[in-house]
Amino acid sequence: MDQGPIQDNPVRDNRELQRFELPVGRQVVFADYHRQPGRLVITHVEAPPNLRGSGHAGRLMQGIVDEARAEDVKVLPLCSYARAWMQRHPEYRDLVA
Repeated sequence: MDQGPIQDNPVRDNRELQRFELPVGRQVVFADYHRQPGRLVITHVEAPPNLRGSGHAGRLMQGIVDEARAEDVKVLPLCSYARAWMQRHPEYRDLVA
């Protein structure tokens, strides 16, 4: 079930599919996840080929970490993209599980 946008966050938490989604036109950039007590485990981030390199995956990650902070949970970035994004954004190091 889609929980809708997180306040002003364009990223949606589609809990039924266990993925965060960022709609871009008719396409979707998404991150698969599963929840564990006190943390959000990001297993895969994907953007459609024509959106790669456009910054949309970064916007998705921004929405995910904003949601994690709002929920007071840590983020375990198993996906290499998510891990690299979090390393490039030291302001979110306190969220890394």
